[in-house]
Amino acid sequence: MTGGEVAGILVAVFWAILVSFLAVVLVRLAQTLRATTRMVADVTEQAVPLLADASATVRSAQTQLDRVDAIASDVQEVTSNASALSSTVASTFGGPLVKVAAFGYGVRKALGRGGEGGAGTDAPRTSSRRTVIVGRTVPSSRRRKQKG
Repeated sequence: MTGGEVAGILVAVFWAILVSFLAVVLVRLAQTLRATTRMVADVTEQAVPLLADASATVRSAQTQLDRVDAIASDVQEVTSNASALSSTVASTFGGPLVKVAAFGYGVRKALGRGGEGGAGTDAPRTSSRRTVIVGRTVPSSRRRKQKG
């Protein structure tokens, strides 16, 4: 055998090895593609019902939000009505009630001052002064308890 024939045989063997290697790679690639196709089909089968459920949930949430919006607008209307009623009552009865209360306070004060030192009082009234001791204020009722 000559050198050219040996080189030809070596090239043929390397080509056979290369083709065998490429055939193995292509077979594995085909298996991977089949597995990927099966996985995509399974995901599609599971995703379609999930998407339908999600869509139904979103529709239900939208319905509930519409109800909440209606309730909120009703509450806002009730609040504005209550505010208007409150201001109407305050303006209608507030002024006269304040005047009646002031009149009653004035009458009470007048009757209280008229009774000091006059008939009908058994003991003289003590003043309700407070004594300040080292930065503290002691009520007069407490002072009486300490003395007595």
